[in-house]
Amino acid sequence: QLQLVESGGGLVQPGGSLRLSCAASGFTLDYYSIGWFRQAPGKEREGVSCISRSGGVTNYADSVKGRFTISRDNAKNTVYLQMNSLKPEDTAVYYCAATMYTSTCRYKNLELWGQGTLVTVSS
Repeated sequence: QLQLVESGGGLVQPGGSLRLSCAASGFTLDYYSIGWFRQAPGKEREGVSCISRSGGVTNYADSVKGRFTISRDNAKNTVYLQMNSLKPEDTAVYYCAATMYTSTCRYKNLELWGQGTLVTVSS
């Protein structure tokens, strides 16, 4: 069974950091580009960051540029989202998703989705 499993969410104070992980189970991430998404209560899901298969192409939403960093370790079959200088407005359920149908990365038409991990930024 092909699965993506997110972890690393939790409660953090404003200005703090968290690192989210997206681990693949049942398949090799090498052939997939990965996107991170988030959905806050009452809001639509939005793309946060994405990374190509090789890691050579990355993209960030304007709201997280300079604060979040996406990376991947194909040997560990895992993609990471390092989140620094967190703000209350970053509070959301964060999801990772994968697609093998692009050589770069994108936020639409991804085939595989994880179950999400909750990030709460609050004092």
